[in-house]
Amino acid sequence: MSNEATAAGSTTPATRDSAPNIAAYIDHTLLKPEASEAEVLKVCTEAAEYRFKSVCVNPVWVKTVHTALKGSGVLTCSVIGFPLGATPSDVKAFEARGAVLDGAEEIDMVINIAAARANDKGALVEDIAAVAQAVHDGGAILKVIIETALLTDDQKVLACEAAVEAGADFVKTSTGFNGGGATAGDVALMRRTVGPDLGVKASGGVRSLADAQAMIAAGATRIGASSGIAIVKGEQGSSAY
Repeated sequence: MSNEATAAGSTTPATRDSAPNIAAYIDHTLLKPEASEAEVLKVCTEAAEYRFKSVCVNPVWVKTVHTALKGSGVLTCSVIGFPLGATPSDVKAFEARGAVLDGAEEIDMVINIAAARANDKGALVEDIAAVAQAVHDGGAILKVIIETALLTDDQKVLACEAAVEAGADFVKTSTGFNGGGATAGDVALMRRTVGPDLGVKASGGVRSLADAQAMIAAGATRIGASSGIAIVKGEQGSSAY
């Protein structure tokens, strides 16, 4: 299966001169638990208009988003084990399988953060591999959220190595719900760890074009943001997930 390592179809991250194509890197995100159907549909309309890469929502909205985006070229993305990651692996796999059946083409899962902090690589590989199999069996791709704000650099490296070993397609910085967020330093560390073939998604606190360009320059091939419109317009976003 292709890992679709970049948003724009190249294995080389964009440079700061690639601003016109920035929308192709953005997963337009709405993960607020109180989000209404009207808000979800509005995000879909925006994504189609601005040609974002995907719309990322909680699993309950996958069918709605998949239907709304039909024919737009925008992918449907959902989150699994979100936002804590503290769910048994078989439950995460079941949740992921259901989201893919509902129409999700991309899945962003949260790892077992406690296992990463305990330096238990085997538990991480087992957790990620269970979801990867469910996702890949359905023809979708898997992004693995390592929640950088809660890990040391060594633990970030361990989590990224586990994601590679388990067959993930992307590693991702953050949920946006547990403090901190994406930094260029973390993105660069993740890129060095996973090499050139896996995707790296910067997510959490990316609210401006300058933020997004810095992440891409550091090695990100996807941007998760609820401020996607502000980013492509060169404005400063303020919205949270």
